[in-house]
Amino acid sequence: MKRTSKSVFFIIAILILVFTYLSFAGFATYYGDNKNVAVKGVDDIRWGIDIQGGVEAVFKADVENPTSADMKKAEQIIKKRLLNKNITDSEVNIDNNSNRIIVRFPWQKDTNDFEPTEAVKELGAMAVLTFNEGDGSSKGTQILIGSKDIDSAKGIVDNDGDWKVQLKLTSHGKSEFASATSRLTGQQISIWLDDECISAPKVNEAITDGTALITGNFDQESANDLANTINAGSLPFALSADDSRLSVIEPTLGQSALSVMLLAGIIAYCIIVVIMILLYRVPGFVAALSITCQIAGIFAFISGFLPYFEGFTLTIPGIAGIILSIGMGVDANVINAERVKDEFSQGKTIDGAIHTGFKRGFGAIIDGNVTVVIVSVVLMGAFGPTDTIWSYIMTLFGVNLLGSSITGSIYSFGYTLLIGAIFNLVVGVALSRLMVKSLSSFKCLRKPWLFGGKKDA
Repeated sequence: MKRTSKSVFFIIAILILVFTYLSFAGFATYYGDNKNVAVKGVDDIRWGIDIQGGVEAVFKADVENPTSADMKKAEQIIKKRLLNKNITDSEVNIDNNSNRIIVRFPWQKDTNDFEPTEAVKELGAMAVLTFNEGDGSSKGTQILIGSKDIDSAKGIVDNDGDWKVQLKLTSHGKSEFASATSRLTGQQISIWLDDECISAPKVNEAITDGTALITGNFDQESANDLANTINAGSLPFALSADDSRLSVIEPTLGQSALSVMLLAGIIAYCIIVVIMILLYRVPGFVAALSITCQIAGIFAFISGFLPYFEGFTLTIPGIAGIILSIGMGVDANVINAERVKDEFSQGKTIDGAIHTGFKRGFGAIIDGNVTVVIVSVVLMGAFGPTDTIWSYIMTLFGVNLLGSSITGSIYSFGYTLLIGAIFNLVVGVALSRLMVKSLSSFKCLRKPWLFGGKKDA
């Protein structure tokens, strides 16, 4: 039976330690007072209202006597805009008696720079995007309009590091845009968001592939914000925020409770590590590394590890998902260690016990984690936005079997549970096996009792 190289353990261990450090501490460079975040850490996590508090804003419809259907549509679009920003811990309620929509959402991570008035503006913006002839000094003949001609939008960065918004057009929009750009080559087309001209690029050639780019003074955040607003759709009417009723929501737990939870988590982690090492020796030590990697991976996905990825609002239900998935990670390592231990009792050699033990444990670990993945997908599909991949998975022949009820706290729980299960499959199965096999190649460690067997008398 071929042994795994000794260097494999050190390579994996170093990668785990570096990844863990970066996922918690992050990494940023500074040029004068400008901070460029290369890797996000736990300080970049957006905490839920229940932990950090937030803002309550009251929006009033800028039309008289809006229908209940339009109010409901406005409610759903605001929920979608919040979820597009991965703000899962929010409340959106309709007051039909006064034609108002009450929105609650958590603070951003940096409360010193957070301006609630600015934060609520885009939630009530109509965001009707149009393409018009002319240089933007005034609206010319309309070429494209909103959801009729625009299928999707996303923020992209070009080779020069400039951010733009890329639009995919519908079949009707593709035809109209190809005709217009052929006719207006050498002239300008202005792009309007509501009544504001946001860009007026010059047409260099006919665009016939159904893709359009919005250029301007965008950074990553503003490009993604515009794309998300376009994707969310336009409100049936404009909403204006009542600044006099803008209020701060106090957290139900607060930072002191968060600190206590963090301390309790560290203590629990240390106790688990000590017990695993005492019971299983080398497999226990490997288990400590794999559990560390799993925790780091979950927090990396929540913070939005790389700046090109959005973070996720962490709520109390989300923390419950983390705890449950870590428990499953411990369980996976215990299963592997116990299977190896059983093989020693059958008289197997070190290599044989490790190979067969991990092979026997594989099925049980896969069954448990795949079940959790399915449950997580069901939760995210049933209680998340209707245009996500999770919702599509839950759709059969165009009909969502579970309906649509956007509930951020349940969506957050499903998200952390899903990420934890995926990392458990990768780390608890593949990496743990490689590290144990690699350590068994060291002559000084080739003693059965170090891997769960009986100690020689």
